[in-house]
Amino acid sequence: MTIDRAVFAFAGLVVLVGLALATWVHPYWSLLSAFAGLNMFQAAFTGFCPAAIVFKRLGFKPGILFK
Repeated sequence: MTIDRAVFAFAGLVVLVGLALATWVHPYWSLLSAFAGLNMFQAAFTGFCPAAIVFKRLGFKPGILFK
């Protein structure tokens, strides 16, 4: 798995977990999904993604999006 795919998978998981927690625990958990969305939005413009840095340090290989 490449860094790109790992970041997409992690972001999707965070959004789904946030939505599930907002549904079954407390509506404020929807802020977790909002945080993930804002992080993806800023990464699109700045190129800075903390999750990509973590995955790189974990040994994931760099990849090209939608290869």
